[in-house]
Amino acid sequence: MRIALLGGTGDIGEGLALRWARDTNHEILVGSRDPEKARTAVESYEETLAARGADGDLKGFANEMAADRADVVVLSVPPYYAGDTVEAVSDRLDAETILVTPAVGMKSDEDGMHYHPPGAGSVTALVAQRAPDEVPIVGAFHNLAAGKLAALDVDLEFDTLVVGDDVDAKATVARLAEEIEGLRALDAGPIANAPEVESVTPLVINIARHNDDMRDVGVRFE
Repeated sequence: MRIALLGGTGDIGEGLALRWARDTNHEILVGSRDPEKARTAVESYEETLAARGADGDLKGFANEMAADRADVVVLSVPPYYAGDTVEAVSDRLDAETILVTPAVGMKSDEDGMHYHPPGAGSVTALVAQRAPDEVPIVGAFHNLAAGKLAALDVDLEFDTLVVGDDVDAKATVARLAEEIEGLRALDAGPIANAPEVESVTPLVINIARHNDDMRDVGVRFE
């Protein structure tokens, strides 16, 4: 399978690229608005993998080219870029392409991070509004600590909550998530439930910020 990470040079994109490249045989397409930046990131990721005796199938492209080649497209961009990024690649997406968003709207003040969804109610819903109607949308990977995800020497023991209205697309994303060692996917229902899922992220960040022994904390449901 080909997985495109649009904005794959950022924190969450790096972590997912490294984990999928190490733990699976999927082809990972790292996207960026600047294709040279994408290729430079791929070289860095390959060096990180090689230092740990691993390798992977990684390539760097402009976002549009990565989306055009992919079976699954992950919007590894900040929430305020999610809608524009979808529109920039919309002509490269179709009913056979699963579009995944891990972005969460948040704002910060002196007390910590707070959930700040867009007018659509959640970033997942916003992406669904901006994408072509036939493209299945899935929300996943929201509550993962990007730093720990990218640290291949650290074992994961996290859950990721998956939301979506297309049952088959949601199952595909859950399967891809669980191919990452130490990650478990849990079905959290339709896109209507995305606000509850996304709002966990600022909670997790606040816990990490205010407890010295809980840096890069994640979520596990028992």
